[in-house]
Amino acid sequence: MGAHPLRRFFLIAGEPSGDALGAALMAGMKQLDPDAVFTGVGGPLMQVEGLDSLFPMDELSVMGLAEVLPKYRQLMRRITQCTEAVVKMAPDALITIDSPDFCLRVAKRVKAVSDIRTVHYVAPTVWAWRPGRAAKMAQMIDHVLALFPFEPPYMEAVGIRCDFVGHPVVSSPKADDADAAAFRAAHGIAADAPLILVLPGSRLGEVGRLAPIFGQALAPVLARHPEARVVLPAAAPVARQVQSLVKSWPTAPIILDPRARSKEDALAEKRAAFRAADVALAASGTVSLELAAAQTPMVIAYDMNWFSRKMIARMLRIDTVTLVNIVTDTRAVPEFLGDDCVPGPIGAAVLDLLDDQGARAAQITAAAETMRLLGQGGEAPGLRAARAVLNGLDKRQS
Repeated sequence: MGAHPLRRFFLIAGEPSGDALGAALMAGMKQLDPDAVFTGVGGPLMQVEGLDSLFPMDELSVMGLAEVLPKYRQLMRRITQCTEAVVKMAPDALITIDSPDFCLRVAKRVKAVSDIRTVHYVAPTVWAWRPGRAAKMAQMIDHVLALFPFEPPYMEAVGIRCDFVGHPVVSSPKADDADAAAFRAAHGIAADAPLILVLPGSRLGEVGRLAPIFGQALAPVLARHPEARVVLPAAAPVARQVQSLVKSWPTAPIILDPRARSKEDALAEKRAAFRAADVALAASGTVSLELAAAQTPMVIAYDMNWFSRKMIARMLRIDTVTLVNIVTDTRAVPEFLGDDCVPGPIGAAVLDLLDDQGARAAQITAAAETMRLLGQGGEAPGLRAARAVLNGLDKRQS
């Protein structure tokens, strides 16, 4: 067999999570094909792997209608710029990573004027809501890389090749028991004191809505366990608001403020807190997978404004939104959503988890199964993703 021709890839990531996925994919690609060439749009992690970004990725990291509107014309210019750059380069594949509002517009335009192979990393959550997105995606995407093992059939049903490549949580750093003990010692938390981790979200709106509810939910827990300590890892964008909101709580939580530390130190402390905690009360989201990776039993609660709550309730196709429950097809994690997101039942669930060793053990078992199903113990997700991309190219050329 002769050497394969130089392979070139155009990648687009629009936010930090996509930058991390893209960097891991690039590292995997270089392992399988050291001569691969990359260009496109990415953040600092992708740039470390060798991407020369056309423009700062931060320009694409906008969320919500109010934030997008003032930048609409600039975003449309960037879509045109990316499309023209892809068509001019004629890469072996255009790989778009999450950020569907931007990425799929570029892919659609590229497909309109070329037969360049298009790969999208992160399947849309069509299993949860708006299933029609899969068919729309089929108009501009040839191949999807999925984070969850149950996603490929949804994409394949509309004619898109889809490979499960594993979730990045399985290869992210983990704290151990020594880190957990050091965390307790550093914050003066006795080894036998119940440690409750509280995670009210990372956006201003959700923190403002959930922090008062979570504070009230803690009251009966602290009444029964007065020696318990509460730790709240704050996201940098909402750390100031968190400090104000917890003043009404029944106890002063230990707030982990990442603004005062290096990113690496802040993440290490957060991981140690996750490992040290006995139970967690958390907003819905990918944080449930981080807690599962740390084997921390959890209660999930979430609410949104009335209009969004009613709209999403009508569109949801599943009876649980907690990823541990979805991945394992169990309901091991109790959740309180929308109208059910009220302090009394949430507090009772946290108490049950603290006091019932059987419930805690069931969650830890579900957490371990979640990590196994998401690819723990196998090839790193970035390498699996790279292998899937190259396999797709080889099949196309054969």
